[in-house]
Amino acid sequence: MAKLYTRGGDKGRTSLADGTRTDKSAPRIEAVGALDELNSHIGLLLAELRERAADGCDGIAAPLRRAQHLLFAVGADVACAKTIENAPNGDDIKDLENAIDRLDAERGASFGGFVLPGGSVLAAQCHVCRTVCRRAERRVCAAGCRGPFALPYLNRLSDYLYALALVL
Repeated sequence: MAKLYTRGGDKGRTSLADGTRTDKSAPRIEAVGALDELNSHIGLLLAELRERAADGCDGIAAPLRRAQHLLFAVGADVACAKTIENAPNGDDIKDLENAIDRLDAERGASFGGFVLPGGSVLAAQCHVCRTVCRRAERRVCAAGCRGPFALPYLNRLSDYLYALALVL
């Protein structure tokens, strides 16, 4: 049985998906790490939603579960230096826009300016996800991600998380 630890990163270097060794502080590794962190925070948000059995949880959870899969694809794109088949596409961006519009309709309001994070545990966790998403977007941009929809998807995902925080 293979061991979880390899000791290969003990000197500040790691392997990309193609086997290339690079510094752990390299832009591509920073991007993959930020995407992984975002995925973990979205997982926490989903767990909180399930635990609290929030009204309309299924409608809220579906875009978040889809985001988790797409974030893996964006991370693979960054780590592999090649475009991944199941990466975000125009339909995924449109789906998020539709979800944002539904949340705005549910609230009975459109964007009226920024608010301080908080209000409830769920809303605060949405804001944490949103800010980590913005950082991931910056890191993916700095890493030079090739997927044509990765940056627009991350941009729209942060908008969705903001709209969701307002509803929660």
